[in-house]
Amino acid sequence: MGEYGKRAEQLFMEGYNCSQAVLLSYSDITGLDDKTAAMLASGFGGGMGRMREVCGAVSGMFIVLGIVAGYSDPSDAQGKKSTYAAIQELASRFRKENGSIICKELLGLSKPEGTYIPAERTNEYYKKRPCPKIVCMAADILEEYLDEHGYLTGKGI
Repeated sequence: MGEYGKRAEQLFMEGYNCSQAVLLSYSDITGLDDKTAAMLASGFGGGMGRMREVCGAVSGMFIVLGIVAGYSDPSDAQGKKSTYAAIQELASRFRKENGSIICKELLGLSKPEGTYIPAERTNEYYKKRPCPKIVCMAADILEEYLDEHGYLTGKGI
């Protein structure tokens, strides 16, 4: 478990959603203040607003990647191509470890719970959910990827 993974798991246990936990764990890299990062990622928790679609930890990885290595010029075809390739690589690595990038599948649900009301964070909640380990793993996968491509040393691709 890397430092980013430990931090992401700690943040999740403090009550941040899965996406917030991953994004906030990378504040030293993104340059975002905690309030901005938390607000930016707030809607991605629970597989996007608790719809149980793409895992919020995965969305958090994608947000960090976009800040660190994304493109901003709409005519930058190579930047778009590189960003999409990186996103697909991160998704593939996460899927290899977890079998899916879909929240409801990771939670073993056959369908979403059908409510936007988040579950109360109790000891029972944490015993039933794989989420703390998933946010840790997502942050670690991202750290490995960023390190491989020189983003943690400031060299970039």
